[in-house]
Amino acid sequence: MNQSICSARTAGRWFDVSAPSLGHRRALWFATLAAAVALLLPGCDSMPVRDVKDLAFKVPERWSTSAPIAEPVANAWLAVFDDAQLTAMVQTGLANNFDLQAASARVDSAREQAVVAGSGRWPQLFFSPGYQRGKNPDGSGSAESGAFSALFNFNWELDVWGRIKAGQQAATEEAMASSGDYRAARLSLAARIAQVYFEWLEAQLQVEVAAQSVKDRGVIVNLVRGRFNRGLTRGLDLRLVLTDQSNAEAQLAQARNDVQSLGRRLQTLLAHYPDGGLTLKNPLPQPPQILSSGLPAELLGRRPDIAAAFKRLRAADARLESAEKALLPRVTLTAAGGTGSLALTELIDPRAAAWNLAAGLAQPLFTGGRLQGEIRLNEAKVREAYHQYQSVALNAFREVEQALAAESWLREQEKALREAVDQTQASRKLAVYSYQQGLIQILTLLDSYRSTLNAQSAHLAVQRQLLNNRINLYLALGGAV
Repeated sequence: MNQSICSARTAGRWFDVSAPSLGHRRALWFATLAAAVALLLPGCDSMPVRDVKDLAFKVPERWSTSAPIAEPVANAWLAVFDDAQLTAMVQTGLANNFDLQAASARVDSAREQAVVAGSGRWPQLFFSPGYQRGKNPDGSGSAESGAFSALFNFNWELDVWGRIKAGQQAATEEAMASSGDYRAARLSLAARIAQVYFEWLEAQLQVEVAAQSVKDRGVIVNLVRGRFNRGLTRGLDLRLVLTDQSNAEAQLAQARNDVQSLGRRLQTLLAHYPDGGLTLKNPLPQPPQILSSGLPAELLGRRPDIAAAFKRLRAADARLESAEKALLPRVTLTAAGGTGSLALTELIDPRAAAWNLAAGLAQPLFTGGRLQGEIRLNEAKVREAYHQYQSVALNAFREVEQALAAESWLREQEKALREAVDQTQASRKLAVYSYQQGLIQILTLLDSYRSTLNAQSAHLAVQRQLLNNRINLYLALGGAV
């Protein structure tokens, strides 16, 4: 800020020409003089130059978790899953979701707010027609009379220092931030639909696994009941297998409940009534190949939430500039005029017109600390916006690093669980044979069945986690839909 004027408290003076007899030229001369005086005064510095890379922490040249390069960051990541049903659902959600429509309305609202904020830079002209009627007493009684009027009012603050322009710029930056919020919400909605879709598919597969487990437990119950009837085993064994069967049936009921719950959640994201009527059975797709995550510095230009946070920082800078320039003199032009007549037809007679024109230069002297308080308030808001931008950027880097690290661990977990499924299925067959031969106890047989169910369920879960983590990575890297 330029201290010679922004700290000054020079008294201004109003130049007012209200009598029509002084003439139009004299009024314009005073207006020109007021503007010239304002232009000769030194002004405040403009808002600071910001760089999106101006962070409080050092951005590394490469991600800490290295991944082999197989494909670039997907600009349309839905296509890599090769699932037409998923693509159709995401497109439906993006077109109909109510939360996304609300975000779109907020963008429109912010844009119009920028228009409102910039309207003060232009002259304001109002037309106020009127009619008055009343009684006029005279010597013989009272008589009624009426009068028509057509008045015009003109007001214009000359934005010499750019105070109003700074306020308009703040509103424009906020509108751009809202647009970034909308793009982020759009990507987030697409990711949520895809992730819930994969959870729904997994839940259906979990139902199949649980149903097969109940069927297998029924075979064991029949085996143990037959041995019990022949006196080859104890009643305890029968009680244990019946309990185990009931637990398997409870797991099946829970799996079916998960299917209906996720189906209704998916319908809600698609803006459909959640009647649970979704019926689709698809296998979980294979996770796409490991992608190239690019360079960390590139993230600052791709993530819409980072762009929105940076625009809000710029908006805070502009509001601070506007508050600082409120200390400077204001130059205004005002005018009023019109005609009045008892007859409506006489309103258009130019000889009946009256007008006045005023130009003013006003310098704030004492406002009870309001202007200085607004400056300090906006300085605090600038610091808040700056730290918020730092937080958003840092969290974005964390999300990428976390998704990259999870990718490798989840792949190792999926490989181990796939091997576990094969081993448990083989051990279950051996356990059944060994129990029939009387070589093992019933608890060992039941444990083999539980191990098979757990391994199959965990394998399905990690397959879905791999898909969801890949979506998280696309979202963290700012990949478009």
